[in-house]
Amino acid sequence: MKTLTPIHFTDSNLLNPTNPITINLIGAGGTGHRMLTELVRMHTSLIALGRPGLQVTLFDDDLVNQANLGRQLFAPSEVGQYKSVVLINRVNRSQGTNWKAVPERFSSKTLHLLPASCKANIYITCVDTAAARLDIDHVLRWISLNARNDRAKPYYWMDLGNSRYTGQLVLSTLAEIRQPQSERFRPVAVLPPIIDEFRDLLEKTDDHDEPSCSQSEALRKQDLYINSAIALYGAELLWQLLTDGMIENRGVFLDIKKFKTTPLKVA
Repeated sequence: MKTLTPIHFTDSNLLNPTNPITINLIGAGGTGHRMLTELVRMHTSLIALGRPGLQVTLFDDDLVNQANLGRQLFAPSEVGQYKSVVLINRVNRSQGTNWKAVPERFSSKTLHLLPASCKANIYITCVDTAAARLDIDHVLRWISLNARNDRAKPYYWMDLGNSRYTGQLVLSTLAEIRQPQSERFRPVAVLPPIIDEFRDLLEKTDDHDEPSCSQSEALRKQDLYINSAIALYGAELLWQLLTDGMIENRGVFLDIKKFKTTPLKVA
């Protein structure tokens, strides 16, 4: 008997949307700021394909400091300003978008402070600590349980994390995604929750939220290109999800020092 390849098919509401797909990007640090750049490229490319594009909200309560100037391409004049506000203003000025910056931490403690309009179809987390991931997992489960079938319905959560030379990204579903019938593939409606499946791994990832005092110190904590590499893979997975309408891989494990990647298959 032939074994069918497991495939996850994208929810149809994200393939033929009448409004921009809403994305909450949580974290504007090394990986988050690079992911924002890739989302800009994705937005303009989707519009070129006749799609409505993306509507992004960036959450981060951190301020630009001297250590960010090289790794994250901030200007000296931006030191002391909110990262989220600086980056979103830069995108809106250059692209004519109306993306939003929320200079607050996305967490269970601040959820009541966040505007109701900040619910989204896709959540992308680029945070530094296991504690932050566990808390966000709690928030997203609550949002999913209380979601209505409207344009802000949550579908996916993509988490990106890294240590000095290694990183991982994992995509999970926030609701069961209706799958089409297929004779070529075995459709998979649910991608396991990130925390349930990889709790031990995520808790072992570098768990330091202390700010670096200089760029050289920051480089000793994380390789210069690990954030860009993991963000690029995350963007490619999201691009396949939104344009191909199906994915065979739902994540990747990356070792930039050894030039090694291991895909995480849909199963």
